[in-house]
Amino acid sequence: MDLGLKGKKVILTGGSRGIGRAALEIFAEEGADVAFFSRNAEQVAETVASLSRHGGKVIGEAFDMSDLDAYAGWLTSAAEKLGGCDVFVAGASASGSGATGDWDTCYNVDVKGTVVGCETLEPYLEKSGTGAIVIMSSTAGVETFLVPQAFNALKGALITYASQLGQQLGAKGIRVNTVSPGPITFSGGNWEAIKAGAPELHAATEAQFALGRWGGPEEVAKTIAFLASPASSYTTGTNVVIDGGYTKRVQF
Repeated sequence: MDLGLKGKKVILTGGSRGIGRAALEIFAEEGADVAFFSRNAEQVAETVASLSRHGGKVIGEAFDMSDLDAYAGWLTSAAEKLGGCDVFVAGASASGSGATGDWDTCYNVDVKGTVVGCETLEPYLEKSGTGAIVIMSSTAGVETFLVPQAFNALKGALITYASQLGQQLGAKGIRVNTVSPGPITFSGGNWEAIKAGAPELHAATEAQFALGRWGGPEEVAKTIAFLASPASSYTTGTNVVIDGGYTKRVQF
């Protein structure tokens, strides 16, 4: 299927590893121009080199979004350098730094980072005519998971925000959807660290997948790319769970 992403301008936050990196690879392969940031300069440089082989424009910078005013400035600068913004993927998360229990960090990165991103890029997305926002949540936000913590509660809040935002921005031709991955494993990720430090928890989690295996970043990234693309032009306000049957609730 042709996703219709060739020539599209994509801005993704937190993209040097894991799901964000996998999504960038798909966008670049599909012919989109991309901009992203991450805190790790070495990982950013390696990602830029990998994405550039596809021939599109690639903007990658080492950046810490803790200063939200500077973050808004980075987003505007990225959109201007790309020549617009057709797709915004709000992927940066406190979980990347292991701060899932830190309420302030999770709120500032996951929630305010998403909101500031959507508000800053709204004029560019409206001008696009095919504007799409994909917000990263988690299955930790749709049913009880491990322990009460900031990450779980605030990822749940993002699902509500995204659905309401989709209603508001629909008249402007901007679609808004959420993707909620279950436990995903990749090199350097949280579940790799859990496997080393808490093997019993890792094994117990693995036993709950209906498909009998862990998912990889690319399996989530494909859905992100589809929801962001014109191929999914009539989908807005939905939350797509990608978890190999890990969650057990019935979703209507």
